[in-house]
Amino acid sequence: MMTRRKLIIKKLRQAAKQRGLDFYLLRQGSRHEVYCLDGLRIPIPRHNEVSERTTLDIINESEQKLGKGWWQ
Repeated sequence: MMTRRKLIIKKLRQAAKQRGLDFYLLRQGSRHEVYCLDGLRIPIPRHNEVSERTTLDIINESEQKLGKGWWQ
């Protein structure tokens, strides 16, 4: 079973690779992991299950680098 958090990270990694962008773990905190997407810092909660609203916020934030509608 894949958690929503792992799915978000997997999708971000795949989309970045397709577009030739860097995507890596910048740092780990107690409540969030901060990933870097070609210079854009994206905090992702360390909870196994992430709320739908938080997921949408992460998707919308990453549209700056990946383009509109990258998630579909």
